[in-house]
Amino acid sequence: MTERVADPLKDAEHRLYLAFLEQGLTRWLAALPEQLARGLDRQRHGDLPAWEKAVGKLPALPPERQVTLDADHVSVDLAFDDADRRRCENLLRILMPWRKGPYRLGDLTIDTEWHSDWKWQRVAPHLSPLAGRRVLDVGGGNGYHAWRMAGAGAAFVLVIDPSPRFYCQFQAVRHFVGAADDYRTHFLPVGIEDVPARLAAFDTVFSMGVLYHRASPLEHLLQLKDTLRPGGELVLETLVVEGDAQTVFMPGERYASMPNVYFLPSSKALAHWLERCGFEAIRCVDETVTSLDEQRATDWMTFHSLADFLDPEDRSKTVEGHPAPRRATLIARKPAR
Repeated sequence: MTERVADPLKDAEHRLYLAFLEQGLTRWLAALPEQLARGLDRQRHGDLPAWEKAVGKLPALPPERQVTLDADHVSVDLAFDDADRRRCENLLRILMPWRKGPYRLGDLTIDTEWHSDWKWQRVAPHLSPLAGRRVLDVGGGNGYHAWRMAGAGAAFVLVIDPSPRFYCQFQAVRHFVGAADDYRTHFLPVGIEDVPARLAAFDTVFSMGVLYHRASPLEHLLQLKDTLRPGGELVLETLVVEGDAQTVFMPGERYASMPNVYFLPSSKALAHWLERCGFEAIRCVDETVTSLDEQRATDWMTFHSLADFLDPEDRSKTVEGHPAPRRATLIARKPAR
């Protein structure tokens, strides 16, 4: 068995500080203590101590394990004894619901709500090669896609997402992955508004499933642009509707039972927004209606999911009568000068 890290979450924070130093993110580094304290505030997030305790209790693992970050499952091949397997499953279930994945940890499969691997399969062929690049994943959930980015060779991957649950899920997966990615993949529990203005530090920035939750979508696009170095690449995925360059749908109080859904443009309108924000080389690389196989309730996410949010008599509509969820991915470039 390997030696247990005395406090895996403190170790993760230490590695995050070191990574920011190594990457020259000194302007952001000064804000890290306050951002971590706010993002992991145990008084604000009453369940956080239980999640942290679950991560800290994960058993030490044998050094002989094969980690795969470039296949559909983020997988770790290792031999559990029965007691450790039961212990791992019980602890990982404390962190439920698991929304993004899937993960295979030994013979334990976390069957997540989303088949996030399907989205990655649709998007990955269109990306500039990630090898050696510095990558930011905005609203990255528990980090599934970040592990895939690391598997594609990214030199540094930072997930930002304000959810402490997702932070703990990421750190639980980190426990199994160990040093397989040379500790290139990190998580900071903040939102895009906490990134220093005009940072211009990342070669590739992903924003997937965030834009429609923004009351000011163009502001979000400009914030993303600020994080990119000149010539850097934006990968933007969001809910869209069918239509021309002038089509933008603003739902009512809820869309597919989700609150805080503000603007659903057509992919052509979204391309126009990107152009107005100063991006170039804009292209839509995927547009897909979300299927009941891609997003569904599972044993690891037992709450309502897509099937419950669609009209049972007409699956082409949401329960509110709006067009069913359709997602598009656009890729654009920040001008080199």
